Amino acid sequence: MQLIRKGKVKDVYDYGNSKLLFDFSNRVSAFDVILPSEIPKKGEVLCRLGEFFFKTLDVPNHMLEVIRPNKMIVKKLDLIPIECVVRGYLYGSLYERVKNSEVKLDGEPILASKLPEPMFDPTTKFEEKDRPITKDEITNDKKWLTEEEYEWLKNKSIELYKKISQIADKAGFIVADIKFEFGKDGEGNILLADSIGPDEFRMWDKNKYEVGKSQEAFDKQLVRDWLIVAGYKNELDKARKEGKGIPKPPLLSDDIVRKVTETYIYVFEKLTGEKF
Repeated sequence: MQLIRKGKVKDVYDYGNSKLLFDFSNRVSAFDVILPSEIPKKGEVLCRLGEFFFKTLDVPNHMLEVIRPNKMIVKKLDLIPIECVVRGYLYGSLYERVKNSEVKLDGEPILASKLPEPMFDPTTKFEEKDRPITKDEITNDKKWLTEEEYEWLKNKSIELYKKISQIADKAGFIVADIKFEFGKDGEGNILLADSIGPDEFRMWDKNKYEVGKSQEAFDKQLVRDWLIVAGYKNELDKARKEGKGIPKPPLLSDDIVRKVTETYIYVFEKLTGEKF
């Protein structure tokens, strides 16, 4: 098989007959930087959670077959170059953008507060650093989608967010935000693509949720928080602002590696009801 793309967290191979093979690795990225440390079992969790959601959500998708523990055969699609982010709570980059008056929302911005309705907040894909992108840029400037296709993606993404939120709620979690990816097959049909797991969503413990405070993470935020405390996030932001190269990221501590592995497995078991 020919390697087509070595991504941040998975390798993509040409499987022949308009099929691809996803090899979910144990790599981890944060702030659009691949870290030198790996997270044991992470690739298997992402593959198996992707399989669970593709089977559960009842939406056309690209999955064809799963090869345990961490490989998935999918239909080859023409990927739509945006990440369809849906936000249900004021947190992360959205909170910062609201505080900086880059995004207008009614009322006072309160950290971790629930939004009146889920918000479609797409970003770019395949750029060095993902950035928010407007409907006008997507449909008129870039012409990646028609207005009808954009509205379909927006509505479908919000619908999927609500379905996953219901699954998470039964498992004792809140889905704060999530990103989806879609692609078109040879007939022009839009299918759900990529994967769905702790690398794609921000999830909190429903019983510990408290408005106005930082929330305990059950996702990749664990890694982001560790990098912030270690000072790497400030170093990275400064380098990007000054147009310099990406500074070398640090090795994650053994404790955070173990904690992330345990968290990913815990999330898998709670959401699916299966033993890992």
